[in-house]
Amino acid sequence: MTEAKFKALVVNEIEKGVFHREIKERKTEELPSGNVLIRVYYSSLNYKDALSAMGNKGVTRKYPHTPGIDAAGIVEKSQSDLFKPGDKVIVTSYDLGMNTSGGFSEFIRVPDSWVVPLPEKLSLKQSMMFGTAGFTAGLSIYKLINSGITPDSGEILVTGATGGVGSIAVSILSQEGYSVCAVNGLNDESDYLLSLGAKSVISIEEASAGNVPLLKERWAGCIDTVGGNILANAIKSTKQHGAVTCCGNAASHDLPLNVYPFILRGVSLLGIDSQQCPMDLRKKIWDKIAEKWNNPEINKFVSEISLELLSEKIDLMLKGKNKGRTIVKIKEEI
Repeated sequence: MTEAKFKALVVNEIEKGVFHREIKERKTEELPSGNVLIRVYYSSLNYKDALSAMGNKGVTRKYPHTPGIDAAGIVEKSQSDLFKPGDKVIVTSYDLGMNTSGGFSEFIRVPDSWVVPLPEKLSLKQSMMFGTAGFTAGLSIYKLINSGITPDSGEILVTGATGGVGSIAVSILSQEGYSVCAVNGLNDESDYLLSLGAKSVISIEEASAGNVPLLKERWAGCIDTVGGNILANAIKSTKQHGAVTCCGNAASHDLPLNVYPFILRGVSLLGIDSQQCPMDLRKKIWDKIAEKWNNPEINKFVSEISLELLSEKIDLMLKGKNKGRTIVKIKEEI
């Protein structure tokens, strides 16, 4: 069978520390090993993709490389008993788009252990409206609920609320009946956050103010996406037996904190690892996204672009000027 040619965004290191990205033609024989070949219909843009696209060696070690940690499409060829040609599938996380050629491409080839069957009530496009960001938000909320935090417990703080994970978390939590307080972005996005369902909005300055061992109890729980002092303050102001989830480090990977919130208030800090999440739990979260959490309001903060416009959008994200979710249409959905 003749190997197919296809288009992909390729990032190359043209000289040491200098990176260039362009749409190039590739052949499927150039893709990495794997037993499932997938024709990609949609991908989405995440901050990790932007870092890979700028040549961040902490994300991607070797170039040339195609970023894209998310992909949704149709199985083209399969050597797996789990999938057959024509199956609609989702691939997010694992090593896709990091050191394995990713979703900003018309084709990907991956191991079947990375592939999730597309839930019946979700389209390929809808799955990428959520993508890794939505999956991470869903996993965070799932763990928060399982820790015993209910809508009657009190306010839930969402940090980094104008980003992909934060926006979806605000939307799902409000849909579930929780009272959400969202932390604003660098620019004032209060109206946007309130439209997603937040009941109140606070500034980054308010969320990070205070340098004491404990703060006044305020939050029943928190979905944190940024780390650093904002996460520390969220923990220090969480109520007795509350819970805080942690999934990002956009502000800082450091956590300036003492043990008092844990030993005096019994606060739980729940780590969120969406990259290596076990497949049984992964499927459970995607099923919830497809049914209970598939809120039409998500359209408010999703924009769609073509592969050709992706590089421009990456630059905006790196400058902190991108809000909500961006999906990349690779091929028209059947």
